[in-house]
Amino acid sequence: MAAANLGGAVASWVDPAATALIDIGHGAPRSFCYADIERLSNAFARGLLRRGLRRGERVAILAANSAEYLIAFLGTMRAGVVSVPVNYKLPAETVNFVVEDADARLVLCDAIRHPSLRPDIPRIVMEDAFTSLLDDGSFNAVQADAGEPAMFLYTSGSTGRPKGVVLSHQSHLWVLEQRGNPAPPPGQRVLVAAPLYHMNALSVCQSTLNSGGTIVLLPSFAAAAYIDAASRHRVHALTAVPTMIAMTLREHAAMASADLSTVQSLRVGSAPLSEQLIEQMRQAFPLARIVHGYGTTEAGPIVFGPHPEGLERTPLSLGVAHPSVELRLCRDGVVVTDEGVLEMRCPAVMNGYHKLPDATRKALTVDGFYITGDVFRRDADGFFFFVGRADDMFVCGGENIYPGEVEKMLERHPGVHQACVVPLPDELKAHKPVAFVVPRMGATVSEDAIRQFALANAPAYQHPRRVWFLDELPLAGTNKIDRKRLAMQAAMQA
Repeated sequence: MAAANLGGAVASWVDPAATALIDIGHGAPRSFCYADIERLSNAFARGLLRRGLRRGERVAILAANSAEYLIAFLGTMRAGVVSVPVNYKLPAETVNFVVEDADARLVLCDAIRHPSLRPDIPRIVMEDAFTSLLDDGSFNAVQADAGEPAMFLYTSGSTGRPKGVVLSHQSHLWVLEQRGNPAPPPGQRVLVAAPLYHMNALSVCQSTLNSGGTIVLLPSFAAAAYIDAASRHRVHALTAVPTMIAMTLREHAAMASADLSTVQSLRVGSAPLSEQLIEQMRQAFPLARIVHGYGTTEAGPIVFGPHPEGLERTPLSLGVAHPSVELRLCRDGVVVTDEGVLEMRCPAVMNGYHKLPDATRKALTVDGFYITGDVFRRDADGFFFFVGRADDMFVCGGENIYPGEVEKMLERHPGVHQACVVPLPDELKAHKPVAFVVPRMGATVSEDAIRQFALANAPAYQHPRRVWFLDELPLAGTNKIDRKRLAMQAAMQA
């Protein structure tokens, strides 16, 4: 790959007049061609340097998805400044912690998030930045040194303060190189609604621009708007977390009236899939290739690939180890072949956690593997299957329970659309599983029927002792299910 700066990894061979980005949801749709992206990203980089920002300093972005967000992300890195996307769904106190922890010299924020920042934090409101900051003119992107940081992505902080994952230019230039082999068709339209502070959406946007495609960008996810955008803009590829797709498929009227015949690819990742959801996706998108993806902020989205002998993966398999990635499973400190915590080594592995040397040493082994904290099973053919987060596992009467395994079983029930299992503290058993269920549209299902189904289809210790029904599962900031909130709700309702 010719680029030595992640912000400059935009297809240079494409027609400058070709559409790079369609920004919808902020009034009338706005289209940006490749020449626009190049000019505005360079003008943003020049504006930062004119303002006095220096190479290696940090600029935080606190805003909903927009063309300005992407241009700021690219321009920041072109200037040699480090981009720090911030989860705006975090509490104000945590947002300010992230900005302070990153030592951000400047925050770009949209007007609605402006009040969440402390008064002493320098900021430019996004709506004003593209009149006051841009400095038009030619610009050569900084040639990044080996290991030079391009961005900090902060973890969600579900188990404490968010940690800043330091990612280099080279790490994600390598990701783009891998995603471009084989290259997607030029002009492919990709719908992005996941937040740009999350690796999933950022990586998809970068690879789309790198391959000469078109990003159709929503400010945030709403199921009806997602369906309308896919239909109206004739998108070829969808990318989402499973909960987003599950919510989309419940919009029966919108799905029935939409023309989704152009959708050729549906990439779902960042959370486990169930066989039931895969089957629903196949029915809704019969012409689309369904890709079950996996990745981590700390080590990137290139992990698994097709079997070298052409063996077909089963629906829930993520594939075999990618040829450019080393994978191993560890259990109790020993490398095993069947089931254990996944560790991976590849060029996308992070530099470390910002200001957290102890946490970095715990996450990275001395031989350079990242410890994912995710438990996987590997079968005799080398295919990997996600079992659950090691942190989510809980003990019930001496038995280990991974919520994801129970959820997949519950979602096989014909009346269940989605399920989330959380632990409830128990005096005798340490914990016991309880479930929140979203019924299928029009289905009538009882708590007892769910429990009996679980007892008939899984070990008795896995059956949920209580079942509560919801219209939809609450989402956390990355559009994954908010398990922490549901665990608190279970404790209050039990």
